[in-house]
Amino acid sequence: MSPRADAVRNRERVLAVARQAFAADGPAVSLDDIARRAGVGAGTVHRHFPSKADLFAAVIAERMQQLTAEAERLAGAADPGAAFFTFFHRLAGQARENLALTAAVAVSDDIVRDAAAPLEHALAALLDRAQRTGAVRPDVTASALHALMAGALLMEQRLDPASRGMGLRVVADGLRAPVPGPGIRDGDGDGTR
Repeated sequence: MSPRADAVRNRERVLAVARQAFAADGPAVSLDDIARRAGVGAGTVHRHFPSKADLFAAVIAERMQQLTAEAERLAGAADPGAAFFTFFHRLAGQARENLALTAAVAVSDDIVRDAAAPLEHALAALLDRAQRTGAVRPDVTASALHALMAGALLMEQRLDPASRGMGLRVVADGLRAPVPGPGIRDGDGDGTR
């Protein structure tokens, strides 16, 4: 038996409100607040999502699926370095504007890890291709990239509005493979001897 039309509408309304609430206020928003904003009773929210973690997982899973599709579209790009940095900036920029996505990038609990696994695989493939062409430094692993991105997002939240984007640019610049020049030996990216 398929769900009643009003139950489907209520679930979609709750998800839409949760997307906005988690994006604007982060995962600390209460289920009661989401129910109030959606114009439904708390019981309606709990019928569809027994816990806030379940609702947060549904919101994040949907966003992760969209981002994974974007990363997979870029996987076959002619310029793997440009594809990697395009996606890095897109993912980090969207996470900077969305506290739920920031939390998903920065936190690694089971719920988020399960939802993020396909995205992490797609991002690792972009990273690998960019490294093979020499666009990204070879010592960056997928797990290090996750940590660097989480750190960049934390920097972004602490920067004043006039400096917005600087943390992401600094991290992106640090991900680029060093260009050998005078005083730089192979494997010595800081120019010291």
